[in-house]
Amino acid sequence: MVEKRKIALVGCGMVGMSMAYSLVNRGGINELVLIDINKEKTIGEAMDLAHGVPFSPGKIEIKAGDYEDCGDADIVVITAGVPQKQGGETRLELAKTNAKIMKEITENVVKSGFDGIFIIASNPVDLMSYVVQKVSGFPREKVIGSGTLLDTARLRYIISQKLKVTSKNVHAYIMGEHGDSSFVPWSQCNVGCKNLTEMYKEHGYSAADLERVHKEVVDAAYEIIEKKKATYYGIGIALSRLVAAILNNENVILTVSTLQQGEYGVNDIYIGVPAIIDATGVREIVKLNLDKTEQAKFEQSANMLKEIMERDIDPLLQD
Repeated sequence: MVEKRKIALVGCGMVGMSMAYSLVNRGGINELVLIDINKEKTIGEAMDLAHGVPFSPGKIEIKAGDYEDCGDADIVVITAGVPQKQGGETRLELAKTNAKIMKEITENVVKSGFDGIFIIASNPVDLMSYVVQKVSGFPREKVIGSGTLLDTARLRYIISQKLKVTSKNVHAYIMGEHGDSSFVPWSQCNVGCKNLTEMYKEHGYSAADLERVHKEVVDAAYEIIEKKKATYYGIGIALSRLVAAILNNENVILTVSTLQQGEYGVNDIYIGVPAIIDATGVREIVKLNLDKTEQAKFEQSANMLKEIMERDIDPLLQD
């Protein structure tokens, strides 16, 4: 018997379809259902992708569907929502609008009988992941936000370019909110088996240069949006990587947004941390030994999210 590997995608905008395109090229799934409020566009997207299946690594059934198709899915990926606007709009400013959308989507998915794993990429992703977990009532391991997954990839790419070493040997992480209050725990970053800070000094870089790298990561989305109106390829590839890690039971460490239960001194909040991902979703959070400055940055990011959550999100969930 062929193992069922079914993915349902809710939201067929550029982010969702970039992920879908990446999944088709990566292979490893045998059914992909596209769901979107724009039915005609969704049918067209399914047709367009399906016509490329003869060149994909394996046979995949691709179709436009509805929420009832989520019932037997292994993973539901949510990318729906209002996109970040050009002109410096922050992800957090999207909170109220997208929280209402996320609540409705989650209710519809759960109504289908879905009992798999949620992956959320809609912004602000930490808050939207919180909404999905609270509305669904699913355990934390089964509700995963893309968090700082893409931020971490950007960080590793930039460092690899500066040090002229493959990004696969850069073990560095962006933690905190997927946004302006994120930070890099430099004390925990390595290139191969060597501390990143030491290697940076050997190459003539200073602590200020490290902070400029972080700023470059934070500003990357704003720059891309300014130049091409939206960012979608990077996150699409990142989401397909996360899907593969779950389906293949990889036990790989990825920086995702997951519910905190005291691991870093905060509770009942979704925020980006390194975590071990396996077939159950988040197997466990990796607890890093942050120094005092890094811990303070983490708490500052968490408190900012908590304030918005309590002010804007919790009242909506109580309606």
